[in-house]
Amino acid sequence: MIQQTYDLIVIGEGVSGLACAGHAARAGLRVATLESSLFGGLVINVNELDGYPGAESGTNLASELMQANAEAGIASIQEEVTAIRRDDGAFEIATGAARYAARSVVIASGARLKRLGVPGEDEFEGRGVSRCADCDGPMFQNEDVIVVGGGDSALQEALVLAKFSRKVHLVHRGGRFRAQRHFVERVGTTPRISIMWNTMVEVISGGKMVERVHVKHAGDGRVEELSCAGVFAYVGLEPNAAFAPSAIARDAGGHLVTNEALETAMAGVWAIGAVRAGYSGLLRDAAAEARNAAEGIIKRLRLD
Repeated sequence: MIQQTYDLIVIGEGVSGLACAGHAARAGLRVATLESSLFGGLVINVNELDGYPGAESGTNLASELMQANAEAGIASIQEEVTAIRRDDGAFEIATGAARYAARSVVIASGARLKRLGVPGEDEFEGRGVSRCADCDGPMFQNEDVIVVGGGDSALQEALVLAKFSRKVHLVHRGGRFRAQRHFVERVGTTPRISIMWNTMVEVISGGKMVERVHVKHAGDGRVEELSCAGVFAYVGLEPNAAFAPSAIARDAGGHLVTNEALETAMAGVWAIGAVRAGYSGLLRDAAAEARNAAEGIIKRLRLD
C-alpha cells in the first residue's frame, strides 16, 4: 500500500539532494527526501569547505539547507530505499518500512569512503581507525597518526591532523599527489607532515587501540613498522547505488550514467552529485547539478 504520493522524491540528503529538493519545492512541487543515515552526507565531516563561498563548514551548510527545506514544507523521511520501480507512468519507491509514489525521482545518494581492505581495519574501527579528522583529531593530541591517500581529501585531513598530532605520516601508493596545488604546497611546508611515497598499508594492529601499522615500500618490497595511535584512510569513494534499477547504466566504478540533462536511461529518474558518473567532486558543481536537475523536472512535470 502506498504511504504517500509526491511530485518528486529525492533520494539522499547530502548537499546536492537537499538543494535539488529545495529548488523544486520553491517552484510549487510536492517534494519528499529519503535518507538512510544522517543528513548532510560526507560534507558534514568537513570544517573548512573549499570553493563554496558563504559556507562556514559542512555542518553549517547542510543544516541551513535542511532548515530551509523544512520551512518549505518538504517531507524528510528517515528510511533506507531498497528499490525503485516504474508503476503506471509514475514510480514506486520502496523502503524497509513503506512504499511511496512519485511522478519523478532524483537519485542523490552520494558515495561512501572506500576501505583499505587490510587486516585490522574493521577490528579497530572506532578504536584508532577513523574516517573524520575534523571530528576525531583532538583525540590524537601529541600522538603519531597515519593518513592514507593522495587526493584533496587526504591532504586536507592531514593538514587538520597536523594541528593536533606530533607527526602525521602521509602514506601514498604513488609518486605524486592528485590533489590541488595549494593543498600540495601547504602539505610540503608543514613540518609535522612526513610524506611516504610509493608505499601501501598492509596491516593495522594493536591491543585495545591502534598501536602500529605495517607499510610496504613498492620500490624494494621492504616492510616497515610505524608506531601510531590513529589511521585515517582517504583512498577514494564508491557510489551508494545498489538500490538503483538495473535498467540504469553504470560506469566501471558503479556510478550512474546520465545524459547532459542529468537524466538516466530510465526516463523520469535523474542522478546528481557523487553517485553520478562524471561528477567533478566539487561542491559548487553539486549545487549546479541540483539546480539543473530541478529545473528540468519542473519543466517536464508542467508539460505533462
